Amino acid sequence: MQPVVLVDVVGLTARHIGPRTPALAELARRGTCAPMGSILPAVTCSAQATMLTGRMPNVHGAVGNGWFDRDSGDVALWRQSNALVGAKKLYETARERDPLFTCAKLFWWWNLGARVDWSITPRPFYPADGRKLLAVYGRPPAFPDQIERELGAFPFFDFWGPRSGLASSRWIADVAVRTLELHAPRLTLVYLPHLDYSHQQDGPLSERGLAALGEVDAQVAKIVAAADAVGATVMVVSEYGLESVDTPIHVNRALRSEGLLEVRPGPAGESLDTFASAAFAVADHQVAHVYARTAEARSHAALVLRNLPGVEQVLDRAAQRRYGIDHARSGDLVAIARKGAWFTYYYWLDDAAAPDFARTVDIHRKPGYDPCELFLDPALAFPKLRIARRLAQKFLGLRYLMDVIPLDAKLVRGSHGRIPEDPKDGPVFLCSQPFGACGDEPRDGIVPMTSVHDRVLGLMFAQA
Repeated sequence: MQPVVLVDVVGLTARHIGPRTPALAELARRGTCAPMGSILPAVTCSAQATMLTGRMPNVHGAVGNGWFDRDSGDVALWRQSNALVGAKKLYETARERDPLFTCAKLFWWWNLGARVDWSITPRPFYPADGRKLLAVYGRPPAFPDQIERELGAFPFFDFWGPRSGLASSRWIADVAVRTLELHAPRLTLVYLPHLDYSHQQDGPLSERGLAALGEVDAQVAKIVAAADAVGATVMVVSEYGLESVDTPIHVNRALRSEGLLEVRPGPAGESLDTFASAAFAVADHQVAHVYARTAEARSHAALVLRNLPGVEQVLDRAAQRRYGIDHARSGDLVAIARKGAWFTYYYWLDDAAAPDFARTVDIHRKPGYDPCELFLDPALAFPKLRIARRLAQKFLGLRYLMDVIPLDAKLVRGSHGRIPEDPKDGPVFLCSQPFGACGDEPRDGIVPMTSVHDRVLGLMFAQA
């Protein structure tokens, strides 16, 4: 069985392959490079599920980075259970073909409960006293223990939040190298998020965004060298490309102003009342799933969305089918932003009524994605002093709120989620083997994202 290393370089596009990315350019020279087709929504959880299963969201059910659970009344974002992906995954099919197959899943999503041999993923502890203790989860338990002994603790604050940067991707790349040296899995899945941070904070064309290309390329170079040492084929993919944005769309505020969305006032600010609301949106970058309680509310919400500046399309169930996103988890309507715009989750009309979690990094409590978590509030005179004070409260065992995140959505300079007008601005496919060895050459020059599943299997079992 031919070993394969599948590296997900988030945010990488075909336009990025060149002088700023010498390792990736050399990989393309050795094998092949082509734009990869985008799916809707072009977000992490949906794209990874599509590549792992070879199916579209209307089959595997990952209709975004989260969705509204109609039974519980909860908005569930960034869940990691492998069982939530309702189709057979790549590593499950490979193990059926060969019981000796082995796999390492390194920070790819849908990690918990995955039938792999070695895994590691972010998973904090949440004690009953309200604290959050940063940690990774992995199987078998000895694997993450050994990794952190050798490489140091995972730099969690560099993985998400205002400090997000190269350190987390460097650490993951080093884990990949060490995993190949120790175990030489038949399939190694590696996730490098570095481009995502600078491209959302400063924009993909910013000086920092362009510099990040060389930084992530150096991490790919390390992985390629380790893969070559064990005779593995390297495949590099991405989930989407980011585009410059300057227009936040406050979709939930628009629905609230029309009497469709309701809130529950409380001692910690307003909370979204999903039980009382006739319609509300789960915002996810440039796509928003809008859930309506009745046909009348759906029609009203559709009218609001179509008249909302920045909204390009509003998809009902029939239109969702054309994009392969018509699933029970999908919104009754799916709104797509125009180029240069993106959706906030904000539902309060006055920042004084914002919930306490709005000014914190809290990816599970917010009923939608919040890229402002990548920024320190510029309105704070001494943000580092506030952080130090909050950390002192934590050290003393006191309750504290790390309230340093801004509520100014105009700070965000890059986003994704919509299908780009030019495939070269979307995800990319590279392989150290040419087309033929890594699957058929696409007729239109664009590799379907659904084909990654079969291309990896074809590489691994070519000699079987």
